[in-house]
Amino acid sequence: MFLQVHFLTSYHASLLNRDDAGLAKRISFGGVPRLRVSSQAQKRHWREWMIDQSNMPCGVRSRHFFDRAVLQRLIEGGMNEVTARALTLHLAKGILKSAGGKDALDDTLAMKQPVLFGKPEADYFVELIKEADRQGDEKAAKSYLDEQISEMKKNFKALLRQAGINDPAAGFEGALFGRFVTSDILARVDAPVHVAHAFTTHALDTEVDFFTVVDDLAKDEETGAAHANDMELGAGIFYGYVAVDVPLLLQNLTGCERGQWRAQDSKDASALLTLLVRAITQVSPGAKLGATAPHARAECVVFETGTAQPRSLANAFLSPVKLGEKGAHPMVQSAGAMAQYIKGLESMYGKGKDENRYIATTQPAPWTDQTTLALEEAIEKSLNDLFGDKQ
Repeated sequence: MFLQVHFLTSYHASLLNRDDAGLAKRISFGGVPRLRVSSQAQKRHWREWMIDQSNMPCGVRSRHFFDRAVLQRLIEGGMNEVTARALTLHLAKGILKSAGGKDALDDTLAMKQPVLFGKPEADYFVELIKEADRQGDEKAAKSYLDEQISEMKKNFKALLRQAGINDPAAGFEGALFGRFVTSDILARVDAPVHVAHAFTTHALDTEVDFFTVVDDLAKDEETGAAHANDMELGAGIFYGYVAVDVPLLLQNLTGCERGQWRAQDSKDASALLTLLVRAITQVSPGAKLGATAPHARAECVVFETGTAQPRSLANAFLSPVKLGEKGAHPMVQSAGAMAQYIKGLESMYGKGKDENRYIATTQPAPWTDQTTLALEEAIEKSLNDLFGDKQ
């Protein structure tokens, strides 16, 4: 079962996503350059907003997990700092070595790259080190940790559950967006939420904005600007696409087997998907916030539910929309291109019996045979298709 979300959002003069040269990210599609917003940029902004909105356990993506989420708690709990540091370092090195990262940690406990961990894992490691410390001397403690690391290789999730931890998916961010690692110890989490890079439905059109800064305390000494610079600005209608593998989301949240997802309590999954859709439609991924205020909301959102293999509608814009053609509203043109593309797909492949579509838009619905809904109603109907009365 899948939930697909297609959305169109119009942004005024802004710099939503920059490359390493400070220019707006772009992609050539259909032989025509477009503005682009990476999936990473979108997910980062959605994640930060969702953390503020949710009370569900969240994870932390950091190089400093072991020193700030484990060691610091041990010291605050009364353990001798020297002992706590020695045991935390021993545990961390053992875990990362098993993960193939022999030199991934230095003696300050900082990893070479950020890794996503959940609070449940931090809780487990803290209790593990406390138990090791109760073994007697440091040698016995490290030996105990080595035994536990060896056991972790077999089934880390099972060990977490034995410790009373039933949410091993690195917080709700891990449950949604996954965690890629090569070790069973760190419990790889596959991502049920697939996010495409957003791009403009029409050809790229940017300009360079030249700006200056005046030195307030040297007005009488300088006749020109104290600083001058420029930035590339662009505007346009962006098509974005998200597909959610619902059984995998329930598997990540509950630890169930994929085939048993319908038997699980779907309350958390329903709440997360509602929050995710609100983030998708309301949260702007934007650099230069203070200079461009790139705050916009999606003006056309199409929800699709069903068991059929998901498919993007990006090819609706393989031939770029010609904005303002014949006086048409640009958003109507882009929505109309999506509708026409789906019509062609369904005439070729047919429409599955369990497939449903719901539309929320500020403009007339591009599908003449469907009623436009308020966003919350469209979300509610989509979730009802997925979970029925179990939400």
